[in-house]
Amino acid sequence: MTLLALCALLLTGAEAFSAPVAPRGLSRTASPAMKHNEYYGRLAKAEAGRMRLVCVRTNNHIYAQVVDDSRGHIMASASTIEKGNKLRYGGNVAAAVDVGKRVAERAKEKGVSKVYFDRHGKKYHGRVAALADAAREAGLDF
Repeated sequence: MTLLALCALLLTGAEAFSAPVAPRGLSRTASPAMKHNEYYGRLAKAEAGRMRLVCVRTNNHIYAQVVDDSRGHIMASASTIEKGNKLRYGGNVAAAVDVGKRVAERAKEKGVSKVYFDRHGKKYHGRVAALADAAREAGLDF
C-alpha cells in the first residue's frame, strides 16, 4: 500500500486504522481484582480503629510513622534525622529504640493507643524489632 493510499484511507475515516479504545470506567485502579490483598487488609484494620505503625529502615537511618489509612493522614512521626536527635549515628539498635519511644509518645499525645505494625517487608529482627519493642514499652498496643 502506498503512502497516498494510506492518507486517503485515514482522511475518509476508515475504521480499520483507528486505535482500540477501552470501555469507559474500566481501569486498573477501578477494578478491585487488580488491587493487592494487602490494600484491603490495611483498609479493614483502619475501619476497625487501628492505625498503622510504619517502620522504614535504611542503612544509616530509621523512620517511623503512625498513619490513619481511613483518612490518609499521618498522626505522628519520628526519625533519626530530626534536628533534636541526641544520637550521632542512626543506623544502630540504640537509635531505633529512641525513635520507637518518640513515635509512641507523639502518638499517645494525639490519642492513638491501638496500632498494627507494618515493617515494610523487613524481617522482625534487629533494629525493626527494637523499634517495635520500644513503642510497646512506651504504651502503644499492638
